[in-house]
Amino acid sequence: MTHDQQVMTSNELLTSDPPPNSLPMTASSSSSIRFDVRQAGINLNHWYVVAQANEVKDRPVGVVLWEQAIALYRDSQGQVRALEDSCPHRFVKLSRGKVVGDAIECAYHGWQINSAGGCAAVPYLAENQKLPACKIRTYPVKEQDGFIWLFPGDPELADQIAPMGVPEWDHLNYIGSFTVIDAKAHFSYLIENLMDMYHGHLHQDWQAWTGAVLQGLEESGDRVDAHYQAQNYYRIDKIWSVSQLFFPQLRRLHPDPLDVSYVYPHWKSCLGQDFKIYCLFCPVSKTHTRAYLVHFTSLEAFPNLHKLAIGFRRFIKNSLFNSARGLLKGLVIQDIAMIEDEQRAYLRNPDCRPHELNPTLVSVQRLIREQTESGNK
Repeated sequence: MTHDQQVMTSNELLTSDPPPNSLPMTASSSSSIRFDVRQAGINLNHWYVVAQANEVKDRPVGVVLWEQAIALYRDSQGQVRALEDSCPHRFVKLSRGKVVGDAIECAYHGWQINSAGGCAAVPYLAENQKLPACKIRTYPVKEQDGFIWLFPGDPELADQIAPMGVPEWDHLNYIGSFTVIDAKAHFSYLIENLMDMYHGHLHQDWQAWTGAVLQGLEESGDRVDAHYQAQNYYRIDKIWSVSQLFFPQLRRLHPDPLDVSYVYPHWKSCLGQDFKIYCLFCPVSKTHTRAYLVHFTSLEAFPNLHKLAIGFRRFIKNSLFNSARGLLKGLVIQDIAMIEDEQRAYLRNPDCRPHELNPTLVSVQRLIREQTESGNK
């Protein structure tokens, strides 16, 4: 459903009637006057990204998703498994241990916990003793598009909900780069930052575009789509034009659509035909957010390149991998400083609300509220 542009403060989001053409208020949303987006929980019944695939090798890896400590490891077949990161014996972190066959061996006493969460072996078990019947939680987990996706909610729903996915990761026509965002702030601050293209004022020396103007806004189901028109510094239409990424003097402004989408709980964007960016969320707590920012440069404009041997095209893709990482890190450093400032200001005075002029953020906060309420049913 499309919204007209309007001026609205964050206070109004929490207290006023819905704006014209907005989604209808549900019975549960009548409590929105008491809703504080900075205290919102996540909807656990979605797939979140907790690690890059190549981070999980021959040893357990400890991660935290919304205050749930989780141990990731690969079994004897190379399949990724996810267990509660707590040995049922003395509750120390299993991720401090090592992988033995299909199990994790705890570093403390050597208990082995299998992929089903049960005790598989105790090194000092007497002949007249049985293995403890203890069991820890397991999580649905997938290795897809270069990342480890984990479902922290009801396991029975995991097969009914698909991860958003990053199909360009393995696609030979896209050159990928990524960096990690680690911010001491609530996840709502990061998604608002990503959906609000007016904050390009901050990135004048780093961003690929300028002059964003909001053209349209849509809410549907579990997503918000904001459509901006911007001036793009790059056009990847000639074989030498990739050099624009490295030589600023070659860049020329031209108009391009800039579309950004909050596909709960993740974000994706597209600038013209040449650039796609994803942000894959792993909210750690109410004041800590971790995410992967993934950038792709398209080579779709070169049909002759697509006729070359697959091995050569893969060599090009792999050779140029992370060529835009410096750009991404520069953007992230600037953004983290801003959203951590916002978090600190909120903690000093939670009742002081900012004055927001971009209606996109109103839609974002409404979606967070709806997902929070859905997750609590």
